[in-house]
Amino acid sequence: MSITTKIHIEHERLALVPTLQNLEDIAIRVITQGNTDPGSTVFPFLIEYRDRDRLEEMLDADPTVQSYELVDWTDQTGIYYIEHTPETKLISSVVTDVNGFLVHTETKGNGWLVRLLLPDREALNTIWEYANENDISLDIIEIYGNTDTGGESSYGLTDEQRTALTTAYENGYFGEPRDISLNEVADEIGLSSTAMSGRLRRGMRNLIAATIIDRKE
Repeated sequence: MSITTKIHIEHERLALVPTLQNLEDIAIRVITQGNTDPGSTVFPFLIEYRDRDRLEEMLDADPTVQSYELVDWTDQTGIYYIEHTPETKLISSVVTDVNGFLVHTETKGNGWLVRLLLPDREALNTIWEYANENDISLDIIEIYGNTDTGGESSYGLTDEQRTALTTAYENGYFGEPRDISLNEVADEIGLSSTAMSGRLRRGMRNLIAATIIDRKE
């Protein structure tokens, strides 16, 4: 079953992150295109910023930018084709390798918010492993199946979040009073208490979003 997932990624050498870190109130998104070449390093971007000269000064200095070409500039918004340097961290290649699509990509904070359409959960695991191998921080914000085939629903949970919630539930973490502490639950699956807390929090958020909150998108 195909899945749609929204992730947030951060690394100082992700595309245009140096520009993002140095210019306040800048907004950047990737313009969706048909190019699926896994080796491509040239992408069209829509960039909203009040000062074109300052923006292009930053693009000139950005270590993730090999070259750029302005296509159009209107009302503090530019469309650029940007070629990235070999040192730039990109997830587009691994997404293409697993037969996935980047549906929407925009900057958020000091990183990128990305919505992916993937053929299955294994594809997401491959992207997760790629991120870990390249020291890219990857946070899964939401995940849900695109069809209902009558099988077991993911309810927006990754396998790791499902394991964390199940372990906590079965050991009485959600009982009143609790039968087990967070540290003890974390020990059950070999995590730190901080990692366990984050996994439970994200899992409960995804579970709520998938079951009782109406999606407006």
